[in-house]
Amino acid sequence: MEETDLEVFKADENETRRINEGLELIPSENFPSRSVLRVLGSVFNNKYAEGYPGKRYYGGNQFVDQVEVLAIERAKKLFGCEHANVQPLSGSPANQAVYFALMNYGDKLMGMDLAHGGHLSHGHRVNFSGQAYRAVHYGVDPKTHLIDYDEVRKIAKKEKPKIIVSGATAYPREFDFKAFQEIAEEVGAVSLADIAHIAGLIVGGVHQSPFPFTDVVTTTTHKTLRGPRGGMIMCKAKYAEAIDRAVFPGLQGGPHEHVIAAKAVAFLEALKPEFRDYARQIVKNAKALADSLLDHGFNLVTGGTDNHMIIVDLRNKNVTGKEAEKALDRAGITVNRNMIPFDTRKPFDPSGIRIGTPAITTRGMKEGEMKEIGEMISKAVDDHKKDSQLERIREGVLELCRNFPVY
Repeated sequence: MEETDLEVFKADENETRRINEGLELIPSENFPSRSVLRVLGSVFNNKYAEGYPGKRYYGGNQFVDQVEVLAIERAKKLFGCEHANVQPLSGSPANQAVYFALMNYGDKLMGMDLAHGGHLSHGHRVNFSGQAYRAVHYGVDPKTHLIDYDEVRKIAKKEKPKIIVSGATAYPREFDFKAFQEIAEEVGAVSLADIAHIAGLIVGGVHQSPFPFTDVVTTTTHKTLRGPRGGMIMCKAKYAEAIDRAVFPGLQGGPHEHVIAAKAVAFLEALKPEFRDYARQIVKNAKALADSLLDHGFNLVTGGTDNHMIIVDLRNKNVTGKEAEKALDRAGITVNRNMIPFDTRKPFDPSGIRIGTPAITTRGMKEGEMKEIGEMISKAVDDHKKDSQLERIREGVLELCRNFPVY
């Protein structure tokens, strides 16, 4: 590649260097194994395979069928689900397929408010889910920033949605999936759990599972699950046919079988005992990093975390999320700006940042490193306008990272 496309080759080298020499703290990012990356670049990329194993619309799929069946069976074993569809291209397409399967356009959808931690595909007005369906939302308590399940029940009884979505992209506490299922049953709704962020924690036994309660579950296969970028839908058997028809031929054509093969590899890795150790360490690291930030005077949404994620409220630091993200980036620490509940600032320059521990845990870092990282974050935020100080922090980041290479 160095000879055939020097520009992309250099970009690849630079990205590898950035990964190795910096701290990746975005909670939705992770580093899959070399085996996963190897299969992503395999000959399975070449094959068209419209349909499902044993019922394809193209010939020559005998080996593609093998890897897709492996992915399905391993997913069912991992999560204890009755049915799994591994063809969705990512998390949002997976949610779209569930809505398409189980609702009509104009039906009512209930999900968590984006401004309180929900996802675009849970009914936000700029997203397909908020335009094709009538969306209503629940949020968090103004004081505790926790979900009030009595309030969720009250909204559900009033609005009578067709689907109720549990799950979030910026909520640092556990979800009570059983409570959501009970609320859905009370109002005659289908319960959908979007576990994209916490899937790896669930299979690792450090977050409660949506099974056997929840009707339908969607997830990405990267993030805490540490697989390829992709999606998956799991459900009770009675929804299987409708879900499969919605994915294909409803919304997608030929599935990306190289990604499905990589999902199979990642699922096998997640079935191993050491993955449970990894999941436990993610949470230990998140709690240790949260404690370090609290010690340095940061305010945290909900006061801490139960999972892999920390939402930092920067208002007492007189720094915006955008300013903090840029300063930390210059120091070699990658985070993302993020709204806090009831934020008065705009999404592009909100009052907070979002931090996560999956990627640095993959590197082998533990609680001791979390204390050090918390101190680095504090210094970078406090001195966010001082380039010389940020460069000194970057040197410390580089020294730390040298002991924990990725690739």
